[in-house]
Amino acid sequence: MGHTDSAVIDATVPRGPAEGSAVSRAGKRLKHQGTIFRDPALEALQALRAHKLRSALTLLGVTLSVAVLIFVVSVIAGADHYIQDRVANLGSNVFLVVRFPIITNQQDFFKAARRNRNITWDDFQALHDSMRLPKAVGLEVRTNGKARLGTQTMDDINIRGVTANIADMDVEEPESGRYVTDADNDNRTQVTFIGQEVSKRMFPTVDPIGKTISIDGRGFEVVGVAKQIGTVFGQSQDDFAYIPIRTWLKLYGERNQDLAINIQGRGPEWMRETENEARTIMRARRHLDPNADDSFGILASDTIMGLWKNLTGAIAKTMVGVVSVFLLIGGVVIMNVMLASVTERTREIGVRKSLGARRLDIMMQFLVESAVMAAVGGAAGVAIAYMLSALVRFFTPVPSQVPLGAVILSLAISTAVGLFFGLYPANRAAKLDPIEALRFET
Repeated sequence: MGHTDSAVIDATVPRGPAEGSAVSRAGKRLKHQGTIFRDPALEALQALRAHKLRSALTLLGVTLSVAVLIFVVSVIAGADHYIQDRVANLGSNVFLVVRFPIITNQQDFFKAARRNRNITWDDFQALHDSMRLPKAVGLEVRTNGKARLGTQTMDDINIRGVTANIADMDVEEPESGRYVTDADNDNRTQVTFIGQEVSKRMFPTVDPIGKTISIDGRGFEVVGVAKQIGTVFGQSQDDFAYIPIRTWLKLYGERNQDLAINIQGRGPEWMRETENEARTIMRARRHLDPNADDSFGILASDTIMGLWKNLTGAIAKTMVGVVSVFLLIGGVVIMNVMLASVTERTREIGVRKSLGARRLDIMMQFLVESAVMAAVGGAAGVAIAYMLSALVRFFTPVPSQVPLGAVILSLAISTAVGLFFGLYPANRAAKLDPIEALRFET
């Protein structure tokens, strides 16, 4: 006989008394457990719907706490992405060797100002010729100056001297024309690669390529225009003019200029070793003792992000305190409402107990109601946080996004608050004497 036929016959064979009784008990137990959770949850939802204003006031604390928590997390996550993309983005696998590291207090700054010397052309040559790990070693220097064409003037633009290989490291890319070349540097040519804002202001109706503009009183031929970058915290990143670094040093002088050496690693996995190689060469050049601090700084994207996350971490800790206060207030309000509910439903509790309801059944009823109320408040907070996040995304450059993990965590916390603050009312209801409860008059 086949397997299918056996299954059919087996299914039709009457169960023994013990076996059938066990199945029946299991079914009743599952049904009873479903009722314990389903009925109180439905009752809590009906009560919330019937008394909308009271429910809103009851859940206000939980709603605000969840909304604040998710909103802060979403803004910080968006700000982290924004800073990483716009501020801490030094280029593809690029770090800088500069005069000062990131300094967060005045005492360390004065100490570094006395000890740290400017980065020089000779430092660049030493790293360029001696390092074996990098993909490229470039050099840049910056100042602010004035650009002019006829009667059109732009004050305080970023004038940056660069080596040609900075084009492969930096975030600026040509939209038309070209970047500065090695030939421009060798010949100290007065050419410039300009940003979109300079192009639109100086050449609103004509192609700027091949035209000449005045930069700090000297004529420069425009050889390229960069793609638009945008703004960082409202500050335009497109108001720049890049020129060959040798031209820059010829015009502004090398003495007392603080250069920045750009070093590009072969990949993310090479960054730490490449930084250590640069540090070793720089320390040897400056004859530093093994235990002495660096007299220069190494600035990488993760360094900037570390500083930023320290700041946002402090903000997050402050917000945790605020959220905790809201949750405490919301929990106390829910507990008071549940205590009032116990009083209003004393006779109902007495009836249920007289019909065989156990203490656990009564306790679970009020616990589930309390948890559902808090969860609904949490869900309302999630909805508010989504709206606030959308407003931030619409009105600011911060790409605020609500993380799914924050939503799940917030709902779990709000439900836990409901369970915790519902324990006392639920326990009080469970301890009621059925006879006294039936005699209770509201």
